[in-house]
Amino acid sequence: MEFKERVSGRSIVTAREQVSSDLGGEVVILNLKTGIYYGLDNVGAHVWTLLKEPRRVNEIRDSILREYEVEPERCEEDLLALLEELESKGLIEISDEKAP
Repeated sequence: MEFKERVSGRSIVTAREQVSSDLGGEVVILNLKTGIYYGLDNVGAHVWTLLKEPRRVNEIRDSILREYEVEPERCEEDLLALLEELESKGLIEISDEKAP
């Protein structure tokens, strides 16, 4: 199943097994299970901040579109790629929990 299909209608939130810190608009994340650090640029940091509460992909996309000048299709493609990478690193969780 494609990632886009797996997250459709589902909530995404930061994983419990991580800690993160804002470093002047960028974010550094430590996966507590693996001990590996990851970094996110300012757009990734914006997404990360949103994911502290359960959110759906369309909510995150719409927030990015309000903040940054980007084509909607490109925004969604890049967002899905980022979310898929974050999931593969164990940094986010996908659930059926209702987003606020």
